[in-house]
Amino acid sequence: MDYLHKAEVEQQDRIRRHKLLSVDVLKAFEKQGDTSEKKAEDVRVVAKFFHPYFSWTWYATEFNVEEGLFFGFVQGFEGELGYFSLVELNEFKDKGKYPKLLGLPIERDRFFSATLREVMDGVER
Repeated sequence: MDYLHKAEVEQQDRIRRHKLLSVDVLKAFEKQGDTSEKKAEDVRVVAKFFHPYFSWTWYATEFNVEEGLFFGFVQGFEGELGYFSLVELNEFKDKGKYPKLLGLPIERDRFFSATLREVMDGVER
């Protein structure tokens, strides 16, 4: 990979990261803070991440900036609470395995609003 192409790819990655986590979203995570002692109905989902062609969805309620880790609910083969990585979300592409997916990245639903309880109960997905 030549230097100019590498720089172009790095710039595209920075732009994509910005789309996943805007300044407003980072401020919302900071405002919400630690949710470990709160009831699920009192915890807002700050960001919902999804892939347009896959059924997996990541609902983030906390974000550790230093580690690049989210905490929240992941709906995949099963639903579970746990940690997931910003780097992994940013690096995800179908890698041509599924031709119809066109290398699409993970996206953030900018208009999603729900509590952790609503998501866990399947009310909002």
